[in-house]
Amino acid sequence: MEVTPLTKWAFRSTRGLTGGLTLLVMGALATVGLSACGSPAYTYVADSSASTYYKVPTQWHQISQKDLNAALQAAGGSSAGVWSTAYDASPAPSANHNDSVSLNKPFLFAEVGHLSSTGINQLSYDAMRDIWLPVTSTTRQTDASAGFPGTNFTQLRDQMISGKQGVHGVRETFKYTFSGVTDTFDEEVLTNADQTILYTVQVHCSETCYSQNQNNINTVMSSFTVGSPT
Repeated sequence: MEVTPLTKWAFRSTRGLTGGLTLLVMGALATVGLSACGSPAYTYVADSSASTYYKVPTQWHQISQKDLNAALQAAGGSSAGVWSTAYDASPAPSANHNDSVSLNKPFLFAEVGHLSSTGINQLSYDAMRDIWLPVTSTTRQTDASAGFPGTNFTQLRDQMISGKQGVHGVRETFKYTFSGVTDTFDEEVLTNADQTILYTVQVHCSETCYSQNQNNINTVMSSFTVGSPT
């Protein structure tokens, strides 16, 4: 299926909110299969330096860091100093699927970075809701006036999250229609107690794809953890 890019709006608030994500020193990314025996059902993705963890189905393909960095830069963002990972369930995985719509397989993108002083002052629950695409009514109206191509916004989940050691944020699930095709976006945006670091993960694909893969996607999203993975 041909996909349509959302480059103009990809990472819209992450870049505007933080003024550019600054250096976050990271350790080596570890991936460990999850299974007592036989082939693992999920791959466990962890970076202890960032204290960020999640798991993905083993059938999903990891996007190389080189390709992901190139896609981020092409979308107007920066990969410098940011821990970012991506997985694509497509049999023809591509980093470009990160800012594409009408995907028939799920695509996952996760990112961690420091907030600038401006970003810290601007960060709010509504800012977290609007981190990638317009979710709040005010931002939807503003972006529609600016030519945002998504229509028929439908919110499926608006969940407040409170974690350990002051970690807090939101999980948003919503739908947009682009050129007659409806896509579903599931995202979680967290910050630490003093709101200096932003932790984000998003999985998206077409409405049909999301429905077919909802159990796996919910497992991925529910596994996204900041702090101890246990």
